[in-house]
Amino acid sequence: MQVFEGFNRIGEENAFAVLARAAELEANGRRIINLGIGQPDFATPDNITEAAVKAIKDGHHGYTPAQGIAPLREAVANHLNQRYQANVDAANVIILPGGKVTMFSAILMFGQPGKSILYPDPGFPIYRSMIEYTGAEPIPIPIRESNGFAFNADEALGLIRDDTSLVIINSPANPCGGVTPKEEIDKLVAGLVNFPDVAIMSDEIYDHMVYDGQSHVSLLSYPEIRERLILLNGWSKTWAMTGWRLGYSIWPTPLYDNIRKLAVNCWSCVNAPSQYAALEALTGPQDAVAEMINQFDQRRVKVVDALNNLPGVSCIQPGGAFYTFPNIKDTGWPAKQLASALLEEQGVALIGGPDFGILGEGYIRVSYANSIDNILEAIDLMQVFLETQTPPA
Repeated sequence: MQVFEGFNRIGEENAFAVLARAAELEANGRRIINLGIGQPDFATPDNITEAAVKAIKDGHHGYTPAQGIAPLREAVANHLNQRYQANVDAANVIILPGGKVTMFSAILMFGQPGKSILYPDPGFPIYRSMIEYTGAEPIPIPIRESNGFAFNADEALGLIRDDTSLVIINSPANPCGGVTPKEEIDKLVAGLVNFPDVAIMSDEIYDHMVYDGQSHVSLLSYPEIRERLILLNGWSKTWAMTGWRLGYSIWPTPLYDNIRKLAVNCWSCVNAPSQYAALEALTGPQDAVAEMINQFDQRRVKVVDALNNLPGVSCIQPGGAFYTFPNIKDTGWPAKQLASALLEEQGVALIGGPDFGILGEGYIRVSYANSIDNILEAIDLMQVFLETQTPPA
């Protein structure tokens, strides 16, 4: 049988391959410290899980509207309007089974042979994977350590071509933890005004996780691009709900019926109890969120200090998310080989930088979504390895 050739171009997210290998080693009795997967180590807050249980007991077992239940869509709009004074209407909100679905949908809408799509590199691997699936040409926006792992607006704008259909932006960023400052976002938006036919997808899944007194700058705050802006967000990171498979996105009115019909054809709707849990997450107490982010912030400082004490390693302080992206060039190890060796020999799961793009060589991603004790133990194991093992020739 012959499948559509685009399926041969689909990549994958290697964090899940590392997770699977780590589970296999654990099943064989090995102790593994996982600093690879981007998953909070906290439990979903009790009030949220209780809301899901109540929804089940109250009989919310059936289909919902494809775009999500009305109270949840209203809550999303209210949440964003309170945070960003963004004038979001519930009629532009759609509830999806995870953040990746927004990426898939937006790239599917704008990607085709003869088009190009800009995306961050290093960046979330699914961006490039889906661009290549559609047959569009992926154009990397360089994310450089020398720029604090923020994008440079002039550099990004300079990559836009006549065939560019979509620009993907991510801040706070995965895998580097960079936060692009407001003045750079202002410059990007001002430049995008000159490209009125180019759509924009802003991945803001880590919007609550910013540190050092910074504030997240949402592209929703720029009315001049709202009619071509797709916003990606959700519950996985902020409310520790990765396994609930819940995301939301804001779509411009001209595109909304396209995404609604895609939902009808693809996933029908998001499961009902999870939507009631998401409603509680947005409207209930936020104490647990504040505590999680405080814990991430404390870990961030300790992790960077510890990484900077490793031989051949240097690490700048990330401004957001829960990742560091240490530079390992002076160790002499290729990044993916180092990550693989650390897992197999030391029981430390990390992700090699090249899994996030062509500019990721020389770096590894370290997630601090784990307990500080586990993280510091893992870094001690990394130190032993780097001090005793010779890099490959």
